Amino acid sequence: MSSAPPEDVQIIRALQIAPRASFASIAAVLGLTEAAVARRYRRLQADGTIRIAGIVDPGALGQSKWLVRLRCRPGSVAAIADALAQREDVSWVALCAAGSEITCAVRSRSSGDRDDLLGHQLPRTAAVLDINASAMLRQFVGGRGHYWAALSGTLTREQESALGSEGSSPFVEKPIVARHPVQLTPEDEKLLEVLAQDGRAGVVDLAAAADLTPGRASRRLQNLIDRGVVHIDVEIASAALGLRARANLWLKVHPSQVKSVGRTLAQQPEIGFAAALSGTHSIHAVAGCRDLDDLFEFTSERIGSLPGLQDLEVSPVLRHVKQAGTLLSGDRLVAPGRPTRRRS
Repeated sequence: MSSAPPEDVQIIRALQIAPRASFASIAAVLGLTEAAVARRYRRLQADGTIRIAGIVDPGALGQSKWLVRLRCRPGSVAAIADALAQREDVSWVALCAAGSEITCAVRSRSSGDRDDLLGHQLPRTAAVLDINASAMLRQFVGGRGHYWAALSGTLTREQESALGSEGSSPFVEKPIVARHPVQLTPEDEKLLEVLAQDGRAGVVDLAAAADLTPGRASRRLQNLIDRGVVHIDVEIASAALGLRARANLWLKVHPSQVKSVGRTLAQQPEIGFAAALSGTHSIHAVAGCRDLDDLFEFTSERIGSLPGLQDLEVSPVLRHVKQAGTLLSGDRLVAPGRPTRRRS
């Protein structure tokens, strides 16, 4: 599947499991030198193959997450998509349906920001013809913890264990919105700001930003991770793994089978995200395949035969604008502050 060198893919996998592990620790597990791991990591980062960032989960703060489909007037889609991608509370933006539809994920940290975007700003945009917003009810795969099945087998079980992996399926389903929301302190907010820029920021840098001692900064960070407020996400440009055909999958599933279908999707190497939704479609998933022929085989044979599936809509992604908070230029990730070049 991968088009990247094997050593690079091993490093990416190691970072998935232990995103803040030292280069020395990763090198010891992979049998490489510390200098080689550091050099390859910096190159992967510089060329837009990977980016590591701290991603805040609004659910831990008591806020819901929404998936939105916008149908727009011809010629207006790119401008609207780019404007949405600039918002911090919009984490995922893609152009689909031959350029007439935008799909985006909204993760506002306050209900006021969410309501303003979904209830006022977008409906009043003249170029937006139709809005369909669905609340995420349960996330099956996506975000820190699942390790994405596409890279399973890259490392041995012993190597993964040495890096701290708890097994092949460490992702634990949980409510989208926490029953006991976390209240952030000003120091927490400063830590999260630094992590949003660099998920591997050192404890000394985190401490300086939050005016804490390194020990207190380390404890605060671990507390935020343990309580699910933030996860250290390893974003990967799918093209680096040879996945050049991406698509939104919209599934209608019998209510009694939604959990089992979602859990089955989570085990598929082609699926990078899957969640149960409110509204017309039971489940939304994002698939990545080598080409359209592979996408057809995957959706018609392995997805189409799932028990309980009543209908499946496959919407190929024309242009991916943003994923998990990271902008894209063509098929490469763009670090904050780096200019983007829109590719038609």
